Amino acid sequence: MSDSRSPSEEYVMVRRRPGRRLRRTAILLLFSVACAAGGYFLGLSQTGTQLTSVVDTRDHLLDQLESLQQERLASEQQLINLERGRSIDEAALSQARHTIARLESRVAELEADLTFYRNIMAPSEVAEGLQVDRLNLHTTRQEGRYGFKLVLTQVGDNSSYIGGIVAVNVIGLRDGEKEVIALRDLSEEITDLGVKFRFRYFQDVEGFLTVPDSFQPLEVQVVAQAQGSKSSQAERTFDWGQLTEK
Repeated sequence: MSDSRSPSEEYVMVRRRPGRRLRRTAILLLFSVACAAGGYFLGLSQTGTQLTSVVDTRDHLLDQLESLQQERLASEQQLINLERGRSIDEAALSQARHTIARLESRVAELEADLTFYRNIMAPSEVAEGLQVDRLNLHTTRQEGRYGFKLVLTQVGDNSSYIGGIVAVNVIGLRDGEKEVIALRDLSEEITDLGVKFRFRYFQDVEGFLTVPDSFQPLEVQVVAQAQGSKSSQAERTFDWGQLTEK
């Protein structure tokens, strides 16, 4: 019987190992599970650190509030004693009243801060998700120039970051007609129509704005748009007069 193979043909014998592919697959699977577990526990560690920071800030504010309330009570008692005295020292009386007013203002600020943190960590009647929490304006030495601070919050589920864009417009009158001016046209710090944000608990947007001489501001409109898996929108309008009445 003649061999039909041509001289150029060769056969190569390969030794089969039925269990080798199975072991390789198992090793890759174990490696993937280990990486996923490592990333999960690393995320938990970072989450715990950030949450601890918020809790520590809240506890510090509580301690400050308790101390100021005690100081205020002592000052009020001093004021009562001065007013009951036969000879009232007007300077001491004025100083006591000034101290009480200062303490009451500080107590109000701390109570507002505590409410802010409580709403973030344990919301009750407050809507959850992305929120435009507050907008503050303060005057400067330059006429028509104001410092601003916008605070965005994520209420309720803080397990992951929320990101997006927030737009701010100042609505008012110029020569008797309504006009809307974007914040970027009033502020040197803002260069885009929308300011990008990304945070877990809250984020501040700060800077300065200058109002044109011929423009009369009436309102400030803030629209925050979250993107991605937490897509949502939060909008709030602030009265200019209330923002600047302090």
